[in-house]
Amino acid sequence: MQELELLLRGLIAGLVIAAPVGPVNVVCMNRALLSGWRAGIVCGLGSAAADTFYGAVAGFSITFVIDFLIRELFWIRLWGGILLVIIGIVYFFKEPARRDDRQDGSANFRLTFFLTLTNPTTVLSFIAVLAALGIGRHRDGLPTIFLIAGIFCGSMLWWIILSSAVTRIRGHAGGRPLRWMHRIGGLAIGCFGIASFLLRRSGI
Repeated sequence: MQELELLLRGLIAGLVIAAPVGPVNVVCMNRALLSGWRAGIVCGLGSAAADTFYGAVAGFSITFVIDFLIRELFWIRLWGGILLVIIGIVYFFKEPARRDDRQDGSANFRLTFFLTLTNPTTVLSFIAVLAALGIGRHRDGLPTIFLIAGIFCGSMLWWIILSSAVTRIRGHAGGRPLRWMHRIGGLAIGCFGIASFLLRRSGI
């Protein structure tokens, strides 16, 4: 019974962390719009894998990893921001083309996995959310495994919902609207990268 409760609470935590709008959400929507549901799911899988890693760090209270992420926050955010700006520029100027959703699967996975990892404050968010759900104290062994499995399921639930919603409008997007949505996505990703620089300079 305790394991089921931890699984459900982990699911809630994963959903809460994944849902806020961010660069990974924009990338996932863009890929689902251009290449279909499966491409969006693969993007979401990369982010869910990174969320699960950070959830495990928070769930097992791995202090030395948390301390490292906080200590290197400056450089992680710097390189993450640079990557976002580059991706935004590429997306903005690249002409959109519908592609088979089986193409570039591993590239999509690596991209969203890395983008999520370059936001080390995710682990701090997990610590806060888990504490709010009443599971902030240190746990060992099997119970924490159920918690981590719930985090993965919650994160993937969000990406399935998002990809399904975007895919529903995919067939109604013609060439011109698709081009503008692609550019808006690139602009949004670039803005997230610039925001990362500004937060870094302000010490947030």
